[in-house]
Amino acid sequence: MRGGRHVAAVTGASFDLAAGECLALVGESGCGKSVLASALLGLLPGNAQTSGTAHVDGIDLLAADERTLARTVRGRRVGLVPQSPAAHLTPVRTVGAQLAETLRALTGTPRRETAAATVAAAGRAAFPADHLDRYPHELSGGLAQRAATALALIGDAPLLLADEPTTGLDRDLVDRTADELRRHTDEGRALLMITHDLAAAERIADRVAVMYAGRIVELTGARPFFGEPGPRHPYARGLLAALPERDFTPIPGLPPELGNLPAGCAFAARCDLVSERCGTRPALLSGVACHHPPAAPGDRTGNDA
Repeated sequence: MRGGRHVAAVTGASFDLAAGECLALVGESGCGKSVLASALLGLLPGNAQTSGTAHVDGIDLLAADERTLARTVRGRRVGLVPQSPAAHLTPVRTVGAQLAETLRALTGTPRRETAAATVAAAGRAAFPADHLDRYPHELSGGLAQRAATALALIGDAPLLLADEPTTGLDRDLVDRTADELRRHTDEGRALLMITHDLAAAERIADRVAVMYAGRIVELTGARPFFGEPGPRHPYARGLLAALPERDFTPIPGLPPELGNLPAGCAFAARCDLVSERCGTRPALLSGVACHHPPAAPGDRTGNDA
């Protein structure tokens, strides 16, 4: 609820994520990506409502109570790299103390081995060892991001939710962070990477889910998405075309408010393929939710225009 109104922040999101796989969830700010991650960990505001199922290691995350989430899910089965790391770090404890506490809690690291294990944990996220005695307020945005990533990686959880894990990092650190997340995945764990950074997504993702106005409008392999034949949804094509290394052409207009969505296709007002059919909401069929997608490879029927 927002201002007494019901806001459908995420609707009908459906996907699977296998061990050893990275799914990149991309889209403009405000489309519902972070809300989805918060819902999976039970971190939504008290007035939020969820429905459906989300299973990890036999536990339905959406049905689990707070005790289960706190003791057996967060950090152990599902790790989180938060979107706002400074807000998730304990302000009165040093980064080193927080890493050490997490190591003991999640891995049972003996106290005599904690110092070396803390340095090693920091190194996984390129957090400098000589900053471990600093408090969160003494860190730059990029350092806070690396500290949060180091904390999230400690438990080696089967599922890692990385919400904008490269925010505030320069390109070299973006690549290093992305590569570490990919290593985490290659060791047999699943990664849901929520990001605006399409270059980072292209670097490590196996599949891409494009979200627009609270709905997944395209779900496809990363290779065809970033290469050939490219995205099939007009919005997804616009996201790539807006990149400086591509056409550098912005998508015209603005996305609709989640509390005031149109009855039909939410992208229709910004789409140059709009027709009368777009007055009805398209379902996600064959990986794309559009009435006028280009033909999928091997699809003999072509466009239904």
